[in-house]
Amino acid sequence: MAQGKFATSISCMDGRIQIPLTNWIKANYSVDYVDAITEPGVDKKIAENESLESIKTKVSISINAHKSALIVVSGHFDCAGNPVSDEEHKSHIKKSMEVISSWDLNVKVIGVWVDGNWNVNLI
Repeated sequence: MAQGKFATSISCMDGRIQIPLTNWIKANYSVDYVDAITEPGVDKKIAENESLESIKTKVSISINAHKSALIVVSGHFDCAGNPVSDEEHKSHIKKSMEVISSWDLNVKVIGVWVDGNWNVNLI
């Protein structure tokens, strides 16, 4: 049984965002650990209903085994997996929040944007 409080991060695989994102989630939501589910350009994939079964399975493990009560879906500046404008990323993040919320997981779902200075911004 997991000890400590967990959150779940669904983010791009880009290593530049992992530490800032994890630190922000820990600081703002008082969690001890952040389960990381990564895919290149994940905000677009979820918004467009691609690769959902794999992501859902991983989210389910985080919620059921670690009792995560928060899912943070993100997009970021200079994304190679989803090379679109910041505005389009933010639109994908908002749509991803809707898609994940529709899974009825009984957890809080938020979206964040990681900007060009690697700062995390709530959507």
